[in-house]
Amino acid sequence: MGSWYWIGVCAGLGVGIGVLLAALFGASRALLAAALVLAAGAGVVVGFALGQWDEAVGGGAGGALGSLGAAQLVAGTLRRGGTRLGTALFIGAAAVLLAALAWIPGIGYVEATVVPALAARLRGRVPERYAGLRSLARD
Repeated sequence: MGSWYWIGVCAGLGVGIGVLLAALFGASRALLAAALVLAAGAGVVVGFALGQWDEAVGGGAGGALGSLGAAQLVAGTLRRGGTRLGTALFIGAAAVLLAALAWIPGIGYVEATVVPALAARLRGRVPERYAGLRSLARD
């Protein structure tokens, strides 16, 4: 395989790492920012472990994009009443699946593109705050 394959693998593994760290650290904005920095750094480390500087750039970019993409989903889930443990488990399982899929040729590039795009789509669909049964109460 050529260098394009290994860059894609590192990008996909970086996306998986970014999604996992966002799921684990998703309690506040400061922790999500820390997850972004850690994911980019871990992606660079994975890139250097599997190749040279070009793979490290792919891994770092994948880590940052994965963390940014998952941050929107994690924050929205927790804001709407999801538990921290349940959110971390489900999104962590998705992160492991993303990392496993990264070994398929070309899929790492697709992951690095699709995860932030889905987050941007979710951001545009954020509903207003749910009033619950208070909207049915008579004053």
